[in-house]
Amino acid sequence: MNFSREALEWEDARALVTRYASTAAGGRVLAQLEPGTDRAEIERALAEAGEGMAYLRASATAQAPGRGAAVRIPLGGLADVTQSVQKLHIEGAVLEAREIFDLVAFLERASEARSNLAAAADRFPLLGARGAAIADFRALLQSLAGKVNPDGSVPDNASPHLNRLRKEIDRQKHAIQDSLERFLKANRNEGVLQEEYVTVRNDRYVVPVLAGQRRKVAGVIHGASSTGQTLFMEPLETIDLNNELVRLEEDAAREVLRILRELTSRLQAASGEIRAAAEAMTALDVVFAKARFAVEFECTVPRFAAEGDRRLEIRAARHPLLMDVLRRNSRSVVPFSLTLGEAGRTLLISGPNTGGKTVTLKTTGLVALMAQAGLPVPCVSAELPVFEQVLADIGDHQSIEQSLSTFSAHVARLREMALDVTPDSLVLLDEIGSATDPEEGGALGVALVDHFRAAGAFTLASTHLTALKVYGASTKTVVNASMGFDEQSLEPTYELQVGLPGKSAGLDIAARLGMPEDILKRARASMTTHQLELARLIADLHERLAETTVAREALERERIALEQRARRMAEDAAKRENANLHELEERFAGMEQRWQLRAEDALAKLADQTSRRKGADLGRRDVMRATREMREDFESVVAAPGAAQPKRLQVEEGVRLRLKGIRELARVKRVLGPDKYEVEVGFLKMQIGADDVEEVLPPLGTPEPGRLPKGVRYQPGPELTPRVSEINVIGERAEEAVEKVERFLDSAVMATASRVRIVHGHGMGILKRAIHELLRTSPHVAKFYDAQQYEGGAGATIVEIRE
Repeated sequence: MNFSREALEWEDARALVTRYASTAAGGRVLAQLEPGTDRAEIERALAEAGEGMAYLRASATAQAPGRGAAVRIPLGGLADVTQSVQKLHIEGAVLEAREIFDLVAFLERASEARSNLAAAADRFPLLGARGAAIADFRALLQSLAGKVNPDGSVPDNASPHLNRLRKEIDRQKHAIQDSLERFLKANRNEGVLQEEYVTVRNDRYVVPVLAGQRRKVAGVIHGASSTGQTLFMEPLETIDLNNELVRLEEDAAREVLRILRELTSRLQAASGEIRAAAEAMTALDVVFAKARFAVEFECTVPRFAAEGDRRLEIRAARHPLLMDVLRRNSRSVVPFSLTLGEAGRTLLISGPNTGGKTVTLKTTGLVALMAQAGLPVPCVSAELPVFEQVLADIGDHQSIEQSLSTFSAHVARLREMALDVTPDSLVLLDEIGSATDPEEGGALGVALVDHFRAAGAFTLASTHLTALKVYGASTKTVVNASMGFDEQSLEPTYELQVGLPGKSAGLDIAARLGMPEDILKRARASMTTHQLELARLIADLHERLAETTVAREALERERIALEQRARRMAEDAAKRENANLHELEERFAGMEQRWQLRAEDALAKLADQTSRRKGADLGRRDVMRATREMREDFESVVAAPGAAQPKRLQVEEGVRLRLKGIRELARVKRVLGPDKYEVEVGFLKMQIGADDVEEVLPPLGTPEPGRLPKGVRYQPGPELTPRVSEINVIGERAEEAVEKVERFLDSAVMATASRVRIVHGHGMGILKRAIHELLRTSPHVAKFYDAQQYEGGAGATIVEIRE
């Protein structure tokens, strides 16, 4: 990927992430990390990093042990086994004891990681796959257990032969020690000894002898002191003993080499699995290093925009290097957010010096590089295109060696960028058009920005030039933005405000920094009227934007409050409906019980009459037949009407339905589709399915066949319509209103309404009191109460009709 490495401080950002590696191998991988353009590979790396973040958070909380628990993966303190693993693939190579010990410790840690990740593979499948790449080394580790000490030595019990040799060596050393002590005792008073002690020179036991007395002692000299006054001599009588010790130690060394060769051979037999384990552990260290960095710097896993909807959207972005610096001083970074898409891919940022424009450009570029390197980014959320290059002109490229001025260096860099730009580029331009005449610089800046815009690249440019601000305001696909500036303290706020150009505030900042007032007056007087008017216009726009922001926030708070209020009202209505339904169910159960008692009483009387008339046997048959018929009649009329209805309901608009669990009849308002209807039940509207329908009732005026005996005529009562569900008597005299309400209640009862509303208004309360007096004495009324606020409040009364 082609990108401006130095301008965007990629090396420093990468080093910051590398600090979180736990192993040397993981650190080397992170130190070589580069942004790429392979979307599938990038998304895989980001998905692993996301799982690593979730795993770290889960492992930091208390969890019940068992399947699915996230246990911390121990990666710290491991020796670098890269060279040891490579030596295993060299024929005839023998690992040193310390290398074998480090490899064994590494394999033990890898096995632990394999076990922990296998237990959590259902929750973290990508990490589980990394763990599954580690083989089962239990048999190998068991065969190597105790063969090498942590200090890199081979213990005596590594083999029986080595154990025997080590014991013989100890006995030989004691024999030499005894011999030399006898020598020292014999020559104590001869004046030949410098001191009475035994030491070692050239792996031989010796005693210190005065240089001038060496001819008095028979033996071999193995060295001298730094002054030459003392010679270290091996007495003649210990030479054979020392020779035997050397032989035993050589035998022991050969046995140690044999043991190391054997251990190396066992490791070489599993060299492929060991290499795979080393690669898996390195990959896990890279993943968890990214995750630790992400958690520490409050990062998120970025998303990549679809090809047809390329957009650059980052929320609450912060520069990681700036965060790292400010944290040491207990300070925080001011985040910024921006959105660029098909409607506008160019952002022009203006505002005060030291206001954060350059940091905004660098942060945007670095976020893009980090995302394409598979790193979480320091944002609340981020969606970016996959860029093929990030081109940046940031900083001073002046070169004395190449005879380039600041402006010339900028122009040279801008020329390269203009030739390289593609639609899949991110272009970052800091202080474009500066370091030359403002008018010419503005013209060149406008031309360059327009060139990058026409190429289809995402472009962010910072400027102080008026020409660019006007260009941004007059070009539809260019977005103006400014860095905040506090007019009271005359200090930048570092907040990015999208939608308006910013004022440079150079004179205000100069005043804050102590510039003499007479100089500032001359500077303001030299400004043109056009410049002053533009500065005032921009200041006025910022003031209006602030007022709009405050109003928008107030409206948002009001909207949230209204939503909460509507939710509470809906919950209250649902509770009230549930209570009414429960009461209806209780009343139905009571009616069913009364019907049963009446049926039992009638059956008893019938049984008594039948038994007197035709005998006991005939009476029992009559009783059984009557019981069955009465039960079937009850079930058909009350308990299960519509049980024999056809599978496919013939439902049309206006048809009446009996719904399951609801006594009040429903009317179909609309047929929404196959087996789906919108119905009206009293004041409620709802959507139901065919499974909710208990019975489709015939049109009013049509008698149900088989239900009416001969000589009985069917005449329908009033239809259950809004006319018999609600009455409005506002403005009428009390006597007339009472009469109308009384007739209205009769119609409601005939229409089998269970609940009606009487709208009487507030007024002086005379009409309400008269109607309430009627309701207290009416035999049709079970109870009545004031309506809820959304149904009219105290200006309406809800009446529940008695069964």
